[in-house]
Amino acid sequence: MWNRPEFLSAAPPGAPFLPGASFRPTFLRAAFIRTALAALLAPALSASAFLPAAPAHAAAPSAACGDVTERPWCRASLPPDRRAALLLAALTLDEKADLMAGDEFLGQVTSGWDPNARAGTLNGVPRLGVPALRFSGGDAGVRQGTATALPAPIALAAAFDPAAARRHGALVGDETRRKGSEVTLGPALDLIRNPRFGRSFEQYGEDPHLTARLGVEWIRAAQAQGVMASAKHFAAYNQEADRYTVDAVVGDRALREIYLPPFEAAVREGGAATVMCAYNKVNGAWNCENRTLLGRVLREEWRFPGIVVSDWMTQLSGTAPAARAGLDLEMPIGQRFNPLSVRAEIAAGRLDQATLDSRVRAILRTMFAFGVFDRPPYPNAPETIDVPAHLAAARELAEEGVTLLKNDRGVLPLDRPASIAVIGSAADAYVSGGGSSQVLARSPVTPLQGIRERAARAGIRVDHDAGADRARAAALARRADVAVVVAADARTEFADQWCLALICGDALRGDQDALIEAVATANPETVVVLENGGPVLLPWAGRVAGIVQAWYPGEQGGNALARVLFGDVDPGGRSPVTFPAAERDAPASGGPAQYPGRDGSVHYSEGVLVGYRHYDARRITPRFAFGHGLSYTTFAFGGLAVHRDRVEVTVTNTGARRGTAVPQLYLGLPGTAEAPQPPRQLKGFAKVRLDPGQSRRVTMPLNDRAFSYWDETAGAWRAAPGCTSVMVGTSSRDIVATDRLC
Repeated sequence: MWNRPEFLSAAPPGAPFLPGASFRPTFLRAAFIRTALAALLAPALSASAFLPAAPAHAAAPSAACGDVTERPWCRASLPPDRRAALLLAALTLDEKADLMAGDEFLGQVTSGWDPNARAGTLNGVPRLGVPALRFSGGDAGVRQGTATALPAPIALAAAFDPAAARRHGALVGDETRRKGSEVTLGPALDLIRNPRFGRSFEQYGEDPHLTARLGVEWIRAAQAQGVMASAKHFAAYNQEADRYTVDAVVGDRALREIYLPPFEAAVREGGAATVMCAYNKVNGAWNCENRTLLGRVLREEWRFPGIVVSDWMTQLSGTAPAARAGLDLEMPIGQRFNPLSVRAEIAAGRLDQATLDSRVRAILRTMFAFGVFDRPPYPNAPETIDVPAHLAAARELAEEGVTLLKNDRGVLPLDRPASIAVIGSAADAYVSGGGSSQVLARSPVTPLQGIRERAARAGIRVDHDAGADRARAAALARRADVAVVVAADARTEFADQWCLALICGDALRGDQDALIEAVATANPETVVVLENGGPVLLPWAGRVAGIVQAWYPGEQGGNALARVLFGDVDPGGRSPVTFPAAERDAPASGGPAQYPGRDGSVHYSEGVLVGYRHYDARRITPRFAFGHGLSYTTFAFGGLAVHRDRVEVTVTNTGARRGTAVPQLYLGLPGTAEAPQPPRQLKGFAKVRLDPGQSRRVTMPLNDRAFSYWDETAGAWRAAPGCTSVMVGTSSRDIVATDRLC
């Protein structure tokens, strides 16, 4: 905990432990003090707060719920609500308070390397047979010792494929269970409002529909493995700068149309067991004690029956406000939720027994609903994981997300050159995002390793230069048939990027943009491979032949990249974010009030114009559009048929290779004076793989919400009056078929 960057004193951009990050030292010191005080006070608040994670061989709570005669809540035939009510009546006040907070302080840090540590633990109540709940990080793999490091969520989003999300979620769920945990802390459903967001790699991009569709499938698949998913971070958590203090001032329409839909889908369709509330404030109230978001929206409107869990060491103004708002479980320890504080609040009349019971009931009911009481605890048995199968899945998922942004003169695939110069320090490194979702990979394969192994099978010579001396790297490129420059950024939790140039993302790699310029000047057949966690500026885009976005592809990324570069598989990805042509073009670039905030508040004054909606409404030409991605073959689209409940189109492979097409459905809703609409919004997509000459009829479903906007005056969804433009395209800017629906 103490060596986490957020608790360190100020460091300048480019500091060795977090290159390119921007820091706010005054609050960082305050955060350190607050956490230190919590550590000092915790023993008085919760006796088990600092107990280490139990090793795999330690005694566990009873494997069975217990005797149904003495413990009627153990009768599995009863519904979860009834069982929770019976158990609730048997708990003492202190036991209830103990169930509202975690009991493991350092697990979030030590789990990064310790196979027996977890992100958090709720110890349960052994007296009554209440088992423990154990939490592991799970966005891109299980953060608990070594695990399969999967492609980052942004790479999964680039797959534009619900089936890939199911596979990703199922794998994380399987490893979570086999490592002895009941809860996986994912998926992250926040949107990339600002491309400088340090945690952009943990998200599914900039569009709420894409995020919702992938999130639902990920949650269902993970929970089908017998674990609980945690949809996070609720809500409007879109920056790392001042994340513990900033107040996101967001209009109701933007909340309802942009930031809340992925969480609504996670709860109503995905059946998420838990929702994690975020650090920041929204419209003046801390997320974890926001009565509008937790009480009215999540509990009342969406009927969420599960557990609301706080993010780790989140800010709360008090015990009673958080409990009344709807927070059930404070993690990782009880700073506010502990027997001492709960008793004091009840005695003072600020907290009543009914509210306390409702918080504990949600925890117990969810544990009953997910079978935690009715089976032995999952053993920490990583040796039972099918590692070869999981590594194969990691590679295939990475291939699904690799995005071909540019391919002039058919420089790719690499099926013709006799020699390849691979350039850049990132080529010989394993690149992943930093922070609480970082996974200790089992056997990472770098781009250089993958390219060398594949090239050797084809008899192609590969030379490498790290690029520290640009002239030497250019000379190597000049002697090769093709040059492949691998560049990367270094995104992480705790800090945003301070600009969108590559040097701002990872200063320790030097000026990668200048390196690319030098290599491209020396060899016009230059391909740039990017391993980035979000959009960056590409000032050299017009001077290179090819650009491949690999995102953070996971531990099998080197093999996946090589298979795409050499044409063994078609690049399956489409960009889930827009790449700006200039820094000033990016969303949330309208001044400090819009980002990073002024006087403690950040104003979402752009409303619903987030991501590609921003570029389209303001007629800004991006470098690469949302949804863009090329194939090694060509496709034709025809036979557009528009219905109120679906849109159909026929996709035909008109090229000579098997390839992947991703038709995307956009609607242009009629606007009103009170609710102007962006030119287009993603409302459907599909992914099809076709042999040469093969055609397939694709159906993209629609529902009433697709034609609706949030009426702030009425506080309800309303159908937009008038005719709707229907557009099918290969990106938000490349529309290939249109119609109208009136």
